[in-house]
Amino acid sequence: MLVEWATQIAAAELSSPLPRRWTHVQEVAERAIEVRSVLGEDADLVLASATLHDVGYAPRLAVTGFHPLDGARFLRDEHGADERLVRLVANHSFALLEAEERGLHEELATEFPLLEQPLLVDALVYCDMTTTPDGDRTTAQDRVAEIVSRYGDDSVVGRFIRRAAPEIFASVERVEAALAAQPR
Repeated sequence: MLVEWATQIAAAELSSPLPRRWTHVQEVAERAIEVRSVLGEDADLVLASATLHDVGYAPRLAVTGFHPLDGARFLRDEHGADERLVRLVANHSFALLEAEERGLHEELATEFPLLEQPLLVDALVYCDMTTTPDGDRTTAQDRVAEIVSRYGDDSVVGRFIRRAAPEIFASVERVEAALAAQPR
């Protein structure tokens, strides 16, 4: 039920106004399906958060212009979404570092504290940072380079992603190691 609900919400908010973003989100969700084996009972939570991680880009939801915060507030306030799901969306891909660049660190950290379940946080980073804007599979290194190229080296996003890169790479490596350790 959670995954179906998340898909309906994301499709309603993103598919028409932002079809490229919708494609990205669908493929990030596909990556979440691929990592299910290491997530146990929280696999659906990560899949739902992967599906909703960029919902804050929807034009009608962009209040602050910082999509993790806008998306999390929308899910909490309009849908009464599960707290862990909202916190994953709010903090996906090291959003606290970008929040610092935007002067929103205190708001994000206070409203949506980082979820203290490192594997779930890492899994969402892995799914997002190994998927291009067009939905293709990529490496985390190439994804970070693409983001810097798209936004510019000295933009808010460029500065943030360069700061976050070591953490992103470490998250991806931990998930890849967990997947490699799974029995075949």
